[in-house]
Amino acid sequence: MEDDIVYSRNNKEQDKIVVIGRKERNLRTLPQTKAKCPKCENTQAYWWMVQTRGIDESATQFFRCTKCSHTWRDYG
Repeated sequence: MEDDIVYSRNNKEQDKIVVIGRKERNLRTLPQTKAKCPKCENTQAYWWMVQTRGIDESATQFFRCTKCSHTWRDYG
């Protein structure tokens, strides 16, 4: 898993979630939406959702700029 990005929470249950692997970053199969990149101000981004918190809480939406590949999240 050396090529993957892993996010974890500091609590009793150490959850590890692979958000998107480095190899998959260059794939352009993710859906696109209008979203303003906070880094380059491009208005198109790829997006995906991950259940990063408890099952009773909403999923986290991630965005990746189609121009500069900057990645950010929306906790919704």
